Amino acid sequence: MLSCQARRTKRAAASTAGNANKEAKRFIEETTGPDRPRVYRNAVVLAVPSREGLEIARDRIRDYLRWEEVRNMLKGQQVDPLRAELLSAYTEGAKKKIAEAVRQAYCLAVTVSERNEILAYKLTVGTEPLFNIIKADPRVRIQETAISAEALLPEGPYNLWREGETARRVKDLVGAFAQFPHLPKMLRRKEILETLILGVKQGIFVLRNVRPDRSVRTIWREEPPEADLKDPGLELVLPEAATLSELLPDLLTPGMLPGLWPDPPEIAVRDVVAYFRGGNVVQVPREGYTEPVVIPKAEPEVVYAAIAEAVKAGKLWLTTDAASVFAEEIPAGILTDNAKLQPPPSPVPVTAVLPDNLPAAWPGPETTALGIAAALSQKTGKSLPWVTVREAIDGAIKARLLEKTIDSGPWPCDFGGARRVKFRVPTEEVAPPSEPPPLPPKPGFKVARAELRPHQIQDLADIVGQLVNATVGYNLVFKLQLELGGAGTALPDEVVRKVNELLGAIAADYKLE
Repeated sequence: MLSCQARRTKRAAASTAGNANKEAKRFIEETTGPDRPRVYRNAVVLAVPSREGLEIARDRIRDYLRWEEVRNMLKGQQVDPLRAELLSAYTEGAKKKIAEAVRQAYCLAVTVSERNEILAYKLTVGTEPLFNIIKADPRVRIQETAISAEALLPEGPYNLWREGETARRVKDLVGAFAQFPHLPKMLRRKEILETLILGVKQGIFVLRNVRPDRSVRTIWREEPPEADLKDPGLELVLPEAATLSELLPDLLTPGMLPGLWPDPPEIAVRDVVAYFRGGNVVQVPREGYTEPVVIPKAEPEVVYAAIAEAVKAGKLWLTTDAASVFAEEIPAGILTDNAKLQPPPSPVPVTAVLPDNLPAAWPGPETTALGIAAALSQKTGKSLPWVTVREAIDGAIKARLLEKTIDSGPWPCDFGGARRVKFRVPTEEVAPPSEPPPLPPKPGFKVARAELRPHQIQDLADIVGQLVNATVGYNLVFKLQLELGGAGTALPDEVVRKVNELLGAIAADYKLE
């Protein structure tokens, strides 16, 4: 139930189309009193009754109360059943009209217009929920869908940046939609924040967080951590004014950053450093057109650190005239501006290290790991990284295509030990273990051997009598070996137990072992 004060407030807020009541305006302009003005006025939308609708609702209530009064007056009296039924129908009908009248009464939406005026907009009320009707009215300017990150730029339609401004606090940008009337009324604050995050991941913005020790952390083209998003001092910076404190190594791989890699993909370290010189503008293809995008600045040390991480993680391959580094730490002095970066090398097939496919590495029946590495590099025209060569040799050893010699050094090894590791092609085939040959028969005995299937055992049982008759006077012995298995797994104990029970009925010592 509404309190008397709440009911009085609702009655006092009743307005007419185009003209908001003083009480409705006060609710939008103030919080608890005239000395506490409301800052986020654009986030407030009021549903108030119209004066005409309120009068109609009062009339409906009066009609209902009249019929209730008639009912009370007739209590204890003998009433004709037909008249009693009519009275009940009139009373219920009047009661139902109250709800419809109240629904129709709340037909005004009071809010701040785009020109910062508090206006009351007439709504067409139906059976749909009132909130949905208010959202659907374009004059109220409630936006339920997400906005584009480009719209938040200084040249965008929302005019969120002051002239010369290059950074703004994230909380201020998110709150601007609830504060300034020229902006749409966003239904959910979360969607504004997600739009900013999307802009950071697309490279349109840079997030900057100044730590208590005054050190700076930036986030660009990656998902911001939840802890940073909750920091009230987090800033959104335009890329032309940002200096990156760190660079995600994955961004340096081909296809990640527009305009960084040429075709075919090979780039000098100096070109990567120049890409982040600051003020670099690249063209990004869109749907049927290109759009300029500014690349933020990063100091050379930051770029070198990202390259080193990418090479160590196996995302990039670094080469110089004398070195080839991939999936390992770059030795000191190798990462220079003249070094080249490439995508990871393709794996070398294990058969590519054999004498028939790599004769330059095999001066004789033996070779070294260093010889294989040098020949593979000569064949491909590039100095292959030791990791790639080592994986190829290791695969050939596992496939038994290569083996170490007796005087070989230890394997696997680093590049420094490659000259001491010797290999050869295996020359002897290892024969699979065979069954021992059968024992020769005793003197004067002859032996018949054969592998019999179950149905052949039954055939043998049918002729046992004939064999006995044909060998009267001689020692006839059956030595039967039963083998069970071949399913690829160990025999279950239950199967072995059942078979041994059946065999034990023939001879006590006849069982599977």
